[in-house]
Amino acid sequence: MGIATIKTRALQAMDAPEVTVEVHLTSGLPGFSLVGLPETGVREAKDRVRSAILNSQFEFPLQRITVNLAPADLPKEGGRFDLAIALGILVASKQVPDKLLENAEFLGELALTGQIRPVRGALICAMKAHQSGHMIILPDANGAEARLAVGDGHLVAGHLSEVTAFLHEAQSLTMSDDEGTSCAVSQALDCKEIKGQSQAKRALEIAAAGGHNLLLSGPPGCGKSMLAERLPGILPPMTKKEGLSQLSVKSVLHHSFDAKHWLQRPFRSPHHSSSTAAIVGGGNPPKPGEISLAHHGVLFLDEIPEFQRNVLEALREPLENREICISRASHQAVYPANFQLVAAMNPCPCGYFGDNLHQCKCSAERIKRYRDKLSGPLLDRIDLQLTLQPTPLNLITSPSDTLPEESSKEIQKRVIRSCDKQIARQGKRNAQLAGDEIFSLGLFSQESLSLLETSGERMNLSARALQRVSKVARTIADLEAREEVNRSHVLEALSYRPAG
Repeated sequence: MGIATIKTRALQAMDAPEVTVEVHLTSGLPGFSLVGLPETGVREAKDRVRSAILNSQFEFPLQRITVNLAPADLPKEGGRFDLAIALGILVASKQVPDKLLENAEFLGELALTGQIRPVRGALICAMKAHQSGHMIILPDANGAEARLAVGDGHLVAGHLSEVTAFLHEAQSLTMSDDEGTSCAVSQALDCKEIKGQSQAKRALEIAAAGGHNLLLSGPPGCGKSMLAERLPGILPPMTKKEGLSQLSVKSVLHHSFDAKHWLQRPFRSPHHSSSTAAIVGGGNPPKPGEISLAHHGVLFLDEIPEFQRNVLEALREPLENREICISRASHQAVYPANFQLVAAMNPCPCGYFGDNLHQCKCSAERIKRYRDKLSGPLLDRIDLQLTLQPTPLNLITSPSDTLPEESSKEIQKRVIRSCDKQIARQGKRNAQLAGDEIFSLGLFSQESLSLLETSGERMNLSARALQRVSKVARTIADLEAREEVNRSHVLEALSYRPAG
């Protein structure tokens, strides 16, 4: 009779609870029982583990094997427990010593040859293991993200035999190479490539500085998508904390890990045919959606009226709470969703309403029906709403050196100065201020407060819309390095908000 205990980690939304793999060998008819609420992928581990052990030149014990995954009420899925189960069998059968197991956790899926394959959520597992004071041993392919999360608190292996040699103290395991985790400067699209559209660029700068949501409306070809694609290039650089938070979401979905650009702000542009589950997350068990993949970055919805109504309405809560809670009968998952929404739309179905160069052929009823696809509560949550006109063709064909445009780097410098000012004053960007927190700072002149009140009544603005106008005005003042919000700042902020 033999027994062994190995530590590993499950994956549950953005958490990685510890799982103890208990292996018990007894005499009797050979058999392999796996208990502890395993799902199909976990139950199939018995066949993978058996082949991996035999192909690693060990004996598979011809005894009754019972493997318990504790705690028993935690659902387990995937092949992430294979390595721990295989080591538990080898330790219980006295083929591998157990003296190095106490402060170690093992994570990895086994191939039939004994190779160790990567698993989802390795970054989260590494951070949780580090918090518990444990060393984590995981696949080579997960080493780079573990290196970012815990530094030297991890070891990597490519084969089961390497791990067993380490436990025999016959061979040492190495850490992942840190050369692949040095962040490279990405070549973002540059604002100087956009000719004209000075007001739109101004709105883009305000959105970047304060973290505000933006809606661009205009005829086809006026530059809406070009402007949206250049927003990440003028946003402040990501901090390491933000980068790890965003990378954790990718790790949960098993997205490929780009070590060179892990601090690059994400830009997600889903197609308008995407479902609610694809945008906000869903499934059973729940998985994160596009809004979580855009965490600390930009979610661009091109042709926003073409999205399904229920998809757009599902954005309302995460735009306010900056996270999404997905509940199922047996699962509940909370995923981060601190993103900036940039949306683009045509002014009417044909696209040319208000265009000076083309005649609109849509009826008033058709235009109203098209615009009503965006509900009032959703529009209330979009801070900056701007209508664009096409750029004159003579400006498009003129050489770049005739009328040079401002580059993204120049705009980003002003954005960074403004963001630093906001963080120093209130610990967060202006768009993240809650409720009447913007007014409690006492940074509005009496004249600007009176203008906000009278304009709000005249334009039929809701309380939420008025607060968002105030936040935009505060951002405009920060861009000008002004301590107090004055009348001109409020007037510019109101110009980006249509009447209710």
